[in-house]
Formats: sequence, structure tokens, C-alpha cells
Amino acid sequence: MIKEGVIIDTSVLIDFLNGSEKYSDQVIGLLEKNRAVITGIIIAELLQGIKNTEEEQTALELMSAIETLEISTGIWIKAGRISSSLRKKGINLPLTDIAIAALALEYNLHILTIDKHFGQIPGIRLLNP
Repeated sequence: MIKEGVIIDTSVLIDFLNGSEKYSDQVIGLLEKNRAVITGIIIAELLQGIKNTEEEQTALELMSAIETLEISTGIWIKAGRISSSLRKKGINLPLTDIAIAALALEYNLHILTIDKHFGQIPGIRLLNP
């Protein structure tokens, strides 16, 4: 398990792969310090937007350089509980984001994202871009 790891959310990875310099220093820094983390949902979200084989190859190379943590049954249960709690407060967020948040909470990780959904989940530590 990565000490002081940071989940790099799909939104940031897409910008990074599209050549945006906005997050490049942060992403490169996390990669160099071996602090970057992703999960299967992020991989699937990233690949669903691929336009051609070259983009897919670039994305797969990047993902191979990042530690992947899988979401266990216990983390899915935590995600369901978080979602239920938020819905009772009138907050409906995508289950994908809630699952990523549950993973972050389980492993005490920060999340690097531009997605405002994560800020609505109690206990989430965001690494501001």
C-alpha cells in the first residue's frame, strides 16, 4: 500500500492525457514519488472515452505506471452506506464517485480531482489542483 497515496480521478487523468499543463506538474510529481493510485472504475471511465488505438495505448501505459487498488466487498458496503446517508440529506451523487470516495476513506488517501462531487462527501481529503 502506498504511504500518503493520492487517487488521481478520471477528470484529472483525461486533462493530463489531453496535454493540459494545468495538472501535469501534480500528476508527474505523484508518479515520480510513487504516490499515485487508481482503481478499476477510473480505468473503465478513462477507457470509455478513448477515440483511437493510439490514445488507448497511451492511457494503458500511464495506468501501468500507477498502483491499482481494487474495491473490495467491504468498501462497496461502505459506498452503499455513504450513498444512503447522502440521499437522506437530498444529495444524489454518482455511485462511481462514491465508490472512489469509499476507497479513499478506507485507505486514508487524498483525491486529486476537479469534480465537485467529492467535496460533498464527509471525511474526504481533497488534494487541490
